[in-house]
Amino acid sequence: MARCMTYFDNIILGLETALSLSNLWWCFVGVFLGTLLGVIPGIGVLAAISMLFPLTFQLDATAALIMLAGIWYGTTYGGSTAAILLNVPGAPANAITALDGYPMSQQGRAGVALFMTTIASFFGGSVGIILLMTFSGVISSAALQFSSAEYFALMLLGLVAASNISNGSMLKGLIMVCLGVLFGIVGSDIYTGMRRFTFGVVELADGIALIALAMGLFGVAEVIASVGKVDVAKLDPKSLSFAAMKPSRSEMRRSWLPMIRGSAVGSFFGTLPGTGPSIAAFMAYAVEKRSSKTPERFGKGAIEGIMAPESANNAADQTSFIPTLALGIPGSATMALMLGALMIHGIAPGPQLMTEQPSLFWGLVMSFWIGNILLLVLNIPLIGLWVRLLQVPYQWLFPAVLMFVCIGTYSVNNSWFDVVLVALFGGLGYTLRTLGFPAAPMLLGFVLGPMMEEHFRRAMLLGRGDPATFIERPISLVVLLVTLALLLWGVRPLFSRHKPASR
Repeated sequence: MARCMTYFDNIILGLETALSLSNLWWCFVGVFLGTLLGVIPGIGVLAAISMLFPLTFQLDATAALIMLAGIWYGTTYGGSTAAILLNVPGAPANAITALDGYPMSQQGRAGVALFMTTIASFFGGSVGIILLMTFSGVISSAALQFSSAEYFALMLLGLVAASNISNGSMLKGLIMVCLGVLFGIVGSDIYTGMRRFTFGVVELADGIALIALAMGLFGVAEVIASVGKVDVAKLDPKSLSFAAMKPSRSEMRRSWLPMIRGSAVGSFFGTLPGTGPSIAAFMAYAVEKRSSKTPERFGKGAIEGIMAPESANNAADQTSFIPTLALGIPGSATMALMLGALMIHGIAPGPQLMTEQPSLFWGLVMSFWIGNILLLVLNIPLIGLWVRLLQVPYQWLFPAVLMFVCIGTYSVNNSWFDVVLVALFGGLGYTLRTLGFPAAPMLLGFVLGPMMEEHFRRAMLLGRGDPATFIERPISLVVLLVTLALLLWGVRPLFSRHKPASR
């Protein structure tokens, strides 16, 4: 009974925090800007958060996280608009939506597709929030028993999982993780204060700025890759009228089970490190197509092909906060930026966050409900605005995006060196993209690398220099064995590829 009372007290505390005028405003700003940037092809969630990250430095930690979270799930809402109308997904998580959304648009049912996408997004997001509220406390309570050995093992698992599941080969993913760790440890040693890997550059004494790496690697690289590849389609205004948005009874009836199944798939994959909404959406689509009695309809405008992935990616958006907030382990590159925002504001992420910062944690969680309601209210009336935005030539948009990137980067430290770093990382990000190297594992390695080093050295100090301390503790041993299994599973194709053919 006492536990239930504490739970409801926390919910009331969260509502009080989230419903303050300041936090309400920043929640609205986050979801509006997220939807706006999600609609524009070639931006994506990482680029959107990277560009708007500097705005949060002048806010308190709660408002900053509420705004960044609004951008995070707002881009997923907005990304479906470009996918349905132009067959160009605004975000990777919406790529699968284009398979059935764009055919519906060509059939004059774009309004129905956009309306039902908004409903699916709200449903999936709601399921994810309920799970976040239910299980974060349980995971945090268990994690309080963890020591540095367990944290090191968990972070190592997160990085290996990210390299294993990301696009491309696992070897390329591991290379990017290691490169991110190397960039992360540039600067002063955490214990001795000695400078390392600075090569005499004074500006690197405090390390590489997270905002410079994120903006360059994702913002600038995304813009360079998208220039000349985004075409504006001719859209039929009649298919986007309010009258044309009403779905048929048959479509409504066929939407409920895909939404439920998609939310379940998305909630599961959202909690796993290295997966996130993109993989959740693809898996939900595959499950829906396999369970359908008429799979031949998929790819030709099936309503189920929209409802399942859209509910899945929004459920994954919310549940990905479970490992991030409860354990301090980001499951994706975007969650790594969320951790970066916490650390910039002097707050240590992890299991103590719920007990030491209850207003921040529960205020953020309850803001998700407000943000999803705002998105539901915003998206349907503003569909006409998003359509007009899509008709602006992309060559007019990308110079404005680059300008905001440079202004945002410079405004953080008033440093021209950070702007130079953005340009360098932008070139590096585009080069890596053309070579098929995934950039997301690099950002995860950059954020987790210094934290891994700190926990490794602390565990070795507590174990008096004996590496056996990592396998003597049961939880650490189990996590390391899972990490080893993931590694072996990832490198298995490399050996099978070179296996001599049997006679």
